[in-house]
Amino acid sequence: MFTMSQQSFSRPGAVDLSGFGQPAVGGAPASAGAPQGAGLGSAYAVEIDEQNFQAVLEESRIAPVVLLFHSATRSPESTVMARDLVTVADEFAGRFLAGLVDIDTAPGIAQAMQIPQVPLMMVLLDGRPVTQPMPGPMSLDDLRTLFNQLGQQLTAQGIVERHQPRSQAEGEDGPVEDPRYAPAQDALAEGDIDRAVAEYQKLVDANPADTEAAAGLAMAKVLQRTQGVDLNAARAAAAENPDDIAAQTLVADLDMLGGHVDDAFNRLIDLVRRTAGDERDAARTHLLGLFAAVGNDDQRVIRGRQNLASALF
Repeated sequence: MFTMSQQSFSRPGAVDLSGFGQPAVGGAPASAGAPQGAGLGSAYAVEIDEQNFQAVLEESRIAPVVLLFHSATRSPESTVMARDLVTVADEFAGRFLAGLVDIDTAPGIAQAMQIPQVPLMMVLLDGRPVTQPMPGPMSLDDLRTLFNQLGQQLTAQGIVERHQPRSQAEGEDGPVEDPRYAPAQDALAEGDIDRAVAEYQKLVDANPADTEAAAGLAMAKVLQRTQGVDLNAARAAAAENPDDIAAQTLVADLDMLGGHVDDAFNRLIDLVRRTAGDERDAARTHLLGLFAAVGNDDQRVIRGRQNLASALF
């Protein structure tokens, strides 16, 4: 099973892949909003071919892209792993984008990247691979462990950006981005978290019923609260002060960024149980903000709301 002691997350010295995947003359231009991936039923996964590969590489400048090379004919277990990777990508809600490369339908990519076998997975950031290729099948639990570790390492290095959900709106040429969210998303892509918060706040003020804007605002505030935070120091402070509201809510935010959504919820639910008055209300309000960041239809939020109700009453 993969452990971070076996693989290192490192930017320097990686191979630049950005020259590959340019659209052919006369072909459709690569676009991060291309329709590939719509059939996956996922907001954080995309099927990759020669036409959209460059666009997906560009998306790795926002947050990591995890490439998985698979083939149903050569390795049925790799197809199972692809489905599991989509599941995990959704659980991490934008911390990673899953890019699936079927080498039977996109042999050019496999040849250009000299893929020796399937399944094979690698992590890209800033258009470059930042881990050694990871060959062989992984179980769903192994994938979750891998991305928990990567999420923690990213947060420790101050890499906290997330991919935005891929739009489900259909235009004449496929899915299109809602232009209302572009200023906030551009701010996130540029690392300007304060501006992203301000842009999302404008949308929420204009339409409090806009759940997507509310979710974006909630997550941008998580990013804002955790900027420059020392992960190890924050966890140590929370362990030493189990009833300190500020210490516990900060670690809950860090858990969210690391993909530990249930851990974040449970930490605050336990805090609600142990506290009263203004402290309990502060813990509850913070938890509701994290619910908004994940989305009310998410099963973890539904379960969390039930547990919160039990803790309150």
